[in-house]
Amino acid sequence: MNFNAFLDSVSKIKNLPLPGEASQIKMSPPYRLELMAKQKEAMKNSKHAGVMALFYPDTKQNAKLLLILRKTYKGVHSAQVGFPGGKFEKDDTSLEFTALRETREEVGVLEQSIKVLRALTPMYIPPSNFTVFPFFGITTTMPSFIKQEEEVEDLIEVELSHFLDDSTMIKTSVPTSYKVNVEVPAYKLNNHIVWGATAMMLSELKDLLKQVL
Repeated sequence: MNFNAFLDSVSKIKNLPLPGEASQIKMSPPYRLELMAKQKEAMKNSKHAGVMALFYPDTKQNAKLLLILRKTYKGVHSAQVGFPGGKFEKDDTSLEFTALRETREEVGVLEQSIKVLRALTPMYIPPSNFTVFPFFGITTTMPSFIKQEEEVEDLIEVELSHFLDDSTMIKTSVPTSYKVNVEVPAYKLNNHIVWGATAMMLSELKDLLKQVL
């Protein structure tokens, strides 16, 4: 999709009600409700993080969405696809500030070049005890990405038309803490499998976009 056409339409999103959990749950792993029930008390004191769903034009003025592949490390989100973003720090003035700061640190896009269109529905992530606050952001020029080598394995630049195509929705098998594999809903984007919390947040984003595009 042409980026200027995308810009003309996407401004309407600011006034739409958020689909929220109804969208998110479509891409939810089947064991998620059980995990949340076990962590009701932990949820009350969860850590907070801000992430950015960033849209931008490529060299041909096609609209794209940026995702990142995280490095392999000892942690619950090792080698997973996600949004640029990270933990709220004590000097951050807001979770939007966190999302913007982390986007600059992880992929090199400066805060002042991003217009935050709106906040999306927060999501609690049981395995890490984080509540993640996603934001919808736009930059009107193609960024010169600089990935943070310590944390980011690769940048995944997804064509908007590819993201909106329902054929990207698949089922995949993932390991769980119960030492068994479970089939979960996922997206296949640029040959990367995206599942879990990121897929759930993408589901809300997709449902919002389909109302205006």
